[in-house]
Amino acid sequence: MLSTVLVIVVMLIALAAIYSMIDSLVQVEAHKQGIDTTQKNVSILPDINKFFATPAPDYADSSRYHNLTKGHDINIRGRAEGDVVEKHITRFAIRPGDYRGIAPIPKLELEVGGELKAGDPIFYDKMNPEIKFVSPVSGELVELRRGAKRSISHLVILADKEQQYRRFDVPALDSDRSVLIDFLKQSGGWTHINQRPYDTLADSSVTPENIFISCFDTAPLAASYNMLLDRRGSDVQKGIDVLNALTDGKVFFGMDGRPGNRPHQSLMDAEGVERHWFNGKHPAGNVGVQIHHIKPIRGNDTVWTLNLEDLVVLGKLFNEGIYDTRRVVALTGSQLINNSFVYTYSGASINELTQENIADANTRIVQGNVLSGEKSMSDDFLGARYNMISAIKEGDYYELFGWILPLKPRPSVSGTYPNFLMKNFEFEADTNTHGEKRAFVLTGQYEKMLPMDIYPQHLLKAVMAGDIERMEALGINELSEEDLALAEFTCTSKMPLQSILRDGLEMMREQA
Repeated sequence: MLSTVLVIVVMLIALAAIYSMIDSLVQVEAHKQGIDTTQKNVSILPDINKFFATPAPDYADSSRYHNLTKGHDINIRGRAEGDVVEKHITRFAIRPGDYRGIAPIPKLELEVGGELKAGDPIFYDKMNPEIKFVSPVSGELVELRRGAKRSISHLVILADKEQQYRRFDVPALDSDRSVLIDFLKQSGGWTHINQRPYDTLADSSVTPENIFISCFDTAPLAASYNMLLDRRGSDVQKGIDVLNALTDGKVFFGMDGRPGNRPHQSLMDAEGVERHWFNGKHPAGNVGVQIHHIKPIRGNDTVWTLNLEDLVVLGKLFNEGIYDTRRVVALTGSQLINNSFVYTYSGASINELTQENIADANTRIVQGNVLSGEKSMSDDFLGARYNMISAIKEGDYYELFGWILPLKPRPSVSGTYPNFLMKNFEFEADTNTHGEKRAFVLTGQYEKMLPMDIYPQHLLKAVMAGDIERMEALGINELSEEDLALAEFTCTSKMPLQSILRDGLEMMREQA
């Protein structure tokens, strides 16, 4: 009897090994033929996950619905609540370092003490002097801060109480494409367009295959874009019309397909876009993940990406001829006394945004979310790409045998902590990494966190080895830092994955 059972077990193991080998060969052949395995099931067996997938909401297009099974939501304390309030901020800044791909020391167009209106040029890139970087507010240029090697880090503006706008002569949308591009470059609109590969400022000499905009955010403590669109929804359609005039391809919206998260009506009614719906955990809201599932970057393809705030800036620019960077900023994190929403302009002073609102001095202020944001001092200013501030505790403590003795709940994907039993529990996050940098070993963790048909650990090792061809073959052109932020959070080896990826992207850009 025992021998029969052993024979059956051996046969099952052999069959499983044969199936795994054949399935792997099918996947490899699919890649060689250019088949997108994220859209089509090329396995020799049916995709079982589809039988248990969450159905599309009744307001979503089920034929363009993507149910992502990988990723992880980090539920931490400090979500912003309540209505949006307007707060008088006196100082704003534009930071040249926010724009990848430009020289570290740009050419200034006015000196400290100069007066300007919102939309007036402040500096331009010496390599691309036709692209103007303009002021987000009207007022007086009062300070020029420098960083490493005399690079310009901040241009600080003391804002007027009543905002004054430079008025632009807006070209018709049926004008020649070169006319529209020149206008965007002169008015500051061009600085809101990024391109992939490399996630840098867009190259105007290249016509993008397609343009992608994510209409929701799944990062920890991220707020709904509906609050912004309640005030700026009328500019959405015009922004779409502008983008359609700049590409021969399509404009794609990545829509929130999670149950109970109906998008703003301006997004539902918009014309000239192809909507794709995404349901899943973070990073389902990342535009890079959405590009991968809608139309992956292949070969020499170039695509453009924008944030939803950038879209409404372009819409306002063409609707009214003014450069208006107003946005809703979420003040989040357990170290703030009041978590709220503030309606202000790009580049607002962090000190003024958080004034008399920080619980204690032992606080880390992060621009953006806690996974991919930027550590900041209180005298810094909100970066051009950020719409939230996260204030969490500094993890400047040592926890003896912390991984063996889990004495308090903490955000983790590890089964060591029974977080699956506390689905609605809000953890108090801090910056402690609970360990130091270790050997970079293969664990399979990253693949569980990244809903893309990419092997991130092999890719990162190729970056560290400087293997350009292997980096490209493993899909580096599809990624930006935010796509690997969750993998960095789960990394057992404590490796700075986002920094490694950026090194690889810059390496690729230099070779282009």
